[in-house]
This record gives sequence, C-alpha cells and structure tokens, in this order.
Amino acid sequence: MSQVGKFNNLEVVNEVPFGFYLDAGDKGQILLPTKNAPLGCKLGDMVNAFIYHDSDDRLIATIRRPKVLVDHCAYLKVVSITKVGVFVDWGLEKDLLVPFSEQDYPMSEGVSYVLYVFCDEETGRLAASTKLKDFLYEESSEEGGTFEDKQEVELLICGQTDMGYKAIINGSHIGLLFRDEVFQPIKIGHSMKGYIKRIREDGKIDLCFQFHDPTARNTLEEKIIEDLIAHDGLSTLTDKSSADEISKRFTVSKNVYKKAIGSLFRQKRILLDKTKITLVKK
Repeated sequence: MSQVGKFNNLEVVNEVPFGFYLDAGDKGQILLPTKNAPLGCKLGDMVNAFIYHDSDDRLIATIRRPKVLVDHCAYLKVVSITKVGVFVDWGLEKDLLVPFSEQDYPMSEGVSYVLYVFCDEETGRLAASTKLKDFLYEESSEEGGTFEDKQEVELLICGQTDMGYKAIINGSHIGLLFRDEVFQPIKIGHSMKGYIKRIREDGKIDLCFQFHDPTARNTLEEKIIEDLIAHDGLSTLTDKSSADEISKRFTVSKNVYKKAIGSLFRQKRILLDKTKITLVKK
C-alpha cells in the first residue's frame, strides 16, 4: 500500500509525452512529471518516489526530497498568507498548508516556525501544525517510547518558556532544557545532540547538553591547559570572570569552570590570582 507524504517504491506502467505513470496500488496510477523523474526512466523501472497532492489536489509523484516527511517535524518558513491559512516552503513546487485551525498563534510571512506534518484523515491531504502537543508526547511512556537517564538523543529546539527551552526529542517527545544550564548559543529551529538529564515523577522529561561527571571535568581541565599553552601560559579568564565569558570560551557554567581550575591549582599545574591564571612550567 502506497503512502502519501512518504517515499514509495513504485513501478512505471505507462509513458506519456509529459511524464510517466506509476502504479500506486490502491491509489491508482499517479503521474510522475518528466522534470521530476530520474534520467533514463522507462517502462518497467521501479522508482522511489514521494507522493503528495498538487495545486489541483491530484496525487502526484516526484523524486525530489522535501524538507520533511509526514509524521515528522521541521523548521519551515512562511511564504504566503491566504484565506484558508498560511503556506510554508517545504522544498516542493506546491507549498505546504498550515490551516488557521492548526495555528496556536498568528503566523507571519517570512518567519520560520517548527511544524508537525500530518495527513488529514478526512481529506487524505498533507498539512502542517504548530500545535505540537496534539501530536507529540510530553511524558516518557511505553505508548510513545521510554527514555533512560543520560541517554543521547536528537533535539530540535521548538520554543521558549520562562524556565528555558522546549525541544523535540527524537521526533516523538517534548522535553525541557533549563535556561541556567544552557551554555551555548541556541535558537528555535536548531537541531543538535543532547541528553536525557532525568525523568521526573510526573513523567516529564528534563534535558541537558552535557554531564559534569569526573570524566567530563578531567576533559575540561585538559582543555584549560591547552588554552593556556595556546596563549603563552597566561589567561585572564579567572573564577572572577563573568559566566558569559566562561561559557563562550569553554561552553560550561561558571561553577563547573571554578571546580576545574581549583582542581588544577591543587595539582600545582597552575597559579591563581584575582586577574590571571598562569601555567606552571615543568
């Protein structure tokens, strides 16, 4: 059974001057226009094609890859606003509709948003939504998949709150990165690796970018030594420096940095005063 919004391996069963028809099983024959077909395409070939609706609401095929598949999230830009909703650029000839009923807030032309792409059960057409909570899980559960502490995951930053940043986890869940634990520049729409910090008693998921265990601290200590060597054994980044300065240089909190230089001082690898750190020469 072929699926709208996904790639399907379909046979070429007819050739016409403007393209090829593919056997899509229960969906009949679907046109693959010449400009969207592989070079040398011919009868009997199997083509891995993406299926969606064209501007006339007819099913059509292409080998071009859209920016997002059905049941996935992506950061997409609004290209027009109409009476039925807004349209976003998802990499294909026909833009993708975000109906007004699927907007949590008014959307503006030229602005990008994190959206979930779904197939409308009544019409069979693809659409997108900013109402992520309607499609994603907010709690670690057996139904939506479970996570473990310190598990590495893929994150898509999707929003901000007073507490920090919301992120989509592996395309299925929503978790929280606490603002005071984020020590690198991030923006809505950014994709990056992160970790499950903990699963709370209510099932909500807390996230982080790093764990400050002994191994991580040892790594930071060596980075500090390497930085000192690169700067002729001298650094003005002390425990009196601002958290922003420390974060920009080493992507860690001020507290973690203070612990690392304290450890290096006790090891007699550096000298400390209020204005500078000096590498102890061997």
